[in-house]
Amino acid sequence: MKEIGMLNSHIDSALTRQGHMDLMMVVDAGFPCPDHVELIDITLSEGVPKILDVLAELRKVHSVEKIIMAQETQDHNPTYAGKAAKSFGDNVELEVIPHTELKERSHEVKTIIRTGDFTAWGNLILVSGAGDRWQMEK
Repeated sequence: MKEIGMLNSHIDSALTRQGHMDLMMVVDAGFPCPDHVELIDITLSEGVPKILDVLAELRKVHSVEKIIMAQETQDHNPTYAGKAAKSFGDNVELEVIPHTELKERSHEVKTIIRTGDFTAWGNLILVSGAGDRWQMEK
């Protein structure tokens, strides 16, 4: 029985399939998920789990080089936007785009994790990156 790391088998499998520069989304309860994209729905009830809680668990096992969020997130929920932008550390790039573009780009992601979060415009795209394990001579 697996007792460490990502315990959700569907999320664990999706993370295993992520390569450098692949895209994954973590979205709120109302995000319009494209039918052709793998959807992992972990919604339990209103507000459970929160996107930030999912990001905290993902950070333990997944390397991210960029977070993409909507401009509307910063405009309407600046405290949330700041926490989400730093959820994978201070050295992770942040790209801010219009929410309509974020929805269009959702068609390019490999997996969407839907939460029970009701934070308006809380949706994020995570760009998989190379972690600290990669070695370079120069």
